[in-house]
Amino acid sequence: METHSDRHGHHRNHEHHQQQDRHRHDHDHDHGDGATGHDESASADMLDLDAEMLGSLLDEMTDWVGRHGPDAPKRVADVGAGTGTGTLALARRFEAAEIVAIDRSPALRDRLRATAHGAGLTDRLRVVSADLDVAWPSVDAVDVAWAASSMHHVADPDRVLRDIHGALNPGGVLAVVEMDALPRFLPDDIGVGRPGLETRCHEAAARAGWNAHPDWRPHLERAGFEPVAQRTFTVEASPAPPAARRYARRQFAAFRVAVEGRVAADDLDVLDLLLTQDHPGAFPNRHDLTLRSSRTVWTARRP
Repeated sequence: METHSDRHGHHRNHEHHQQQDRHRHDHDHDHGDGATGHDESASADMLDLDAEMLGSLLDEMTDWVGRHGPDAPKRVADVGAGTGTGTLALARRFEAAEIVAIDRSPALRDRLRATAHGAGLTDRLRVVSADLDVAWPSVDAVDVAWAASSMHHVADPDRVLRDIHGALNPGGVLAVVEMDALPRFLPDDIGVGRPGLETRCHEAAARAGWNAHPDWRPHLERAGFEPVAQRTFTVEASPAPPAARRYARRQFAAFRVAVEGRVAADDLDVLDLLLTQDHPGAFPNRHDLTLRSSRTVWTARRP
């Protein structure tokens, strides 16, 4: 079951600078450093799993963004496109538009091209190599720009937002999308160890700077945008889709590395158990997983 709630005009009171911790959750592909091929492959797999888990949520988000943008946009940019999950959703929503997918990673761009080919999208897709920390790429003006879980990775987001502002046609719209909180999967009591393991892992990950991002509205205003609307989209599924076991195992494997020294030794032991294959409580054998996750979308217009 999927639910969502409007938060038009709502401001978060805490605004902070992005933390450039390169050990963030591997869901969010990196745009600034030289990740290894293995890291990029793992990131690509996580992005694809995330898309599978979100189901129709991406279509809901792109449809909502489209209602705030210009009629019949001719060119739509996916800024930090990764493996192309957002690219495909944008292509479904804006059926007559050219889609420009921008990413710095050759591995992710290759995965995106393969995905687009399988979806029959090749004829109206342009894949662009660009490191946003260096410069905005040479692309024709766009009517809609979509930046999902990418802006908090760049070194100078205010400069990149100004670049996007300059790349939009007047009346064009930018959507900045962030994961509000990491997905949750487990019941409070998992049958082994102390209750509340997942909550403690999330708290430790937050202290480590995972998925850190600000309220983007002030940044958008400083870049010259006119804020339009803000909305939170939430997905809840019980039981979770079948892919949840793989998704949760990948997330908790990343937790196991990141929370070393940040949680008690008994919690680390339980994490090790969850990540095995043969224990009854391990992720491959669990049938009590649920999925709870949310995204916030900020939309802003170039006057």
